[in-house]
Amino acid sequence: MFGVWAVRVLRPRSWRSPVCCPVMHDVHPYATQAPQAVLEKAATDTAAAKTGTDRTIVGMESKSFAVNMFRGQVQTEQVFPYPSVLNEEQEQILRELVEPVSRFFQEVNDPAANDSLEKVEDSTMEGLKEMGAFGLQVPSELGGLGLTNTQYARLVEIVGMHDLGVGITLGAHQSIGFKGILLFGSDAQKKKYLPKLATGEAIAAFCLTEPGSGSDAASIKATAVRSDCGQYYTLNGGKIWISNGGLADIFTVFAKVPVKDGATGEVKDKITTFIVERGFGGVTSGPPEKKMGIKASNTAEVHFDEVKVPAENVLGDIGGGFKVAMNILNNGRFGMAAALSGTMKGVIARAVDHAANRTQFGNKIHNYGAIQEKVAHMAMLQYVTESMAYMISANMDSGATEFQIEAAISKIFASEAAWVVADECIQLLGGMGFMKDAGVERVMRDLRIFRIFEGTNDILRLFVALNGIQTAGNHLKVLQRALKNPVGNANLLIGEISKRVKRKAGLSTGVTLSDSVHPELNPSGELVVKAIERFGGCTEVLLLKYGKRIVDEQFLLKRVADSAIDLYAMVVVLSRASRSLSQRQASAQHEKLLCETWCIEAYARITDSLDSLSSSSAKQVFKNMRAISAAVVSNGGTVTPHPLGF
Repeated sequence: MFGVWAVRVLRPRSWRSPVCCPVMHDVHPYATQAPQAVLEKAATDTAAAKTGTDRTIVGMESKSFAVNMFRGQVQTEQVFPYPSVLNEEQEQILRELVEPVSRFFQEVNDPAANDSLEKVEDSTMEGLKEMGAFGLQVPSELGGLGLTNTQYARLVEIVGMHDLGVGITLGAHQSIGFKGILLFGSDAQKKKYLPKLATGEAIAAFCLTEPGSGSDAASIKATAVRSDCGQYYTLNGGKIWISNGGLADIFTVFAKVPVKDGATGEVKDKITTFIVERGFGGVTSGPPEKKMGIKASNTAEVHFDEVKVPAENVLGDIGGGFKVAMNILNNGRFGMAAALSGTMKGVIARAVDHAANRTQFGNKIHNYGAIQEKVAHMAMLQYVTESMAYMISANMDSGATEFQIEAAISKIFASEAAWVVADECIQLLGGMGFMKDAGVERVMRDLRIFRIFEGTNDILRLFVALNGIQTAGNHLKVLQRALKNPVGNANLLIGEISKRVKRKAGLSTGVTLSDSVHPELNPSGELVVKAIERFGGCTEVLLLKYGKRIVDEQFLLKRVADSAIDLYAMVVVLSRASRSLSQRQASAQHEKLLCETWCIEAYARITDSLDSLSSSSAKQVFKNMRAISAAVVSNGGTVTPHPLGF
């Protein structure tokens, strides 16, 4: 048995020293509907807040570190100390699983063969089923292993180290394929479907993407119309790029259902989720897609033609499909960070083996500064990714309900960090790394999709920035209401005014991490606090300047998101390294080096990003980029003539 993951993907950022690589690539502009939808979603999520002024400052009650940092606040409950959530029995079970799972992937699974055959070998699939790999988090009473998120993450890490193609097959099945049944299914639905899904007797797939709807899920065209008798829905539509699409027996399908408003009589289409069996009839799959990477996984179109879906197979509420989809994705994102931390471990081991044994110019190449810088950055990226994965899984296991921003950050960071690590490994190996036999080119091909599917990194950056900004905006609204009754809200207003005066003067607002971090890491803790205080101030300035129009300022939003990602990365490594130092672990001083170096470089990147939110030179660059892009698009390609004139 072992883990799988949920996948989603995006665009690379240069996670390196600002001295070496200060500039981050800009995303292409999207239509404003996507960020507007994110903003409206965030507003919906916070609409249930209570109405008393002092008690309703949205984010004050939140235990999420990421939510609070957008207000310039430090909420340590979920990040300090670094969480340890496995009890003795859970730890023992996990220890007993790690060794056989690792051995299976070393001795049975053949990633090169899977890649060449463009399918997971039958013997591997049967072995995975026998080990229980298809039902890691299905409750034991329903035939699964009933693992916690942290146990699951550890096993997923092993899969990611060895074969991402197999990981996608498993992840598409349980991390997203039937995750909706786990999260939203009725008791009857769970009892009917989960036992055969847990054993691998039936394979699951998640069907959302259509030809005209990628990141914009609201634009799906698939329809499901309820019968006059009310006993079934007739489903029609087509889905594309569906992982396990040609293998699956059970599908989680999203379609629009006409719903009549009881008050107005108006009929509106609302996205609803259905559990669809291939055996219902009318379900067909296209041939496997030819892909750049993850060739071992099956990807195919799935078509639904007059499929009769029983009314009892509605998953969740009618019209609640968007909520179901977002919860499925949010609940699985930590798994990608865990898996890719394993991928990076494997790649780093190959790079280090070469660096330690390759001699050039009379010296082992690991003694040269150029190689040392590569190895150090690869190690830091892996450390940050791993720290994020297990921080978030522990928060989830502890009952946290607000982890959406953290989970999105982990997906963005992990997918981009793994790409950089694989690329640097190939560079370090030189010509050998470019050869197929080395195996790293397969890993790199497999990694490319992780920045694209299940939420592109570009859209997730908007998600991170706009969700955080929305929270800060709600806080400002509460302050505006408090100003109408200054006497009754005196303590609140005095505190907020004092904080802003200090921030304006460049003074500390009193926020500190000195009680949370190990004394040897106090300088790094001070950098985190300084960055958070400035980040909160910049967020507030953007809100006051743009209001709701901030959704159209994607050049700015990208830099807000990049700062948020670096901030969260700083705090997770600060927490983990502090724990190691406090426990006097053998690796403590090494982790201190990783943490110190990361925080110094991340602070410099954050400073650059926040400076660009208001600098005249950055505004000119953004203006130029819009003009350049418009000209290239208008011309259908590059505009400049050839330097030779023909």
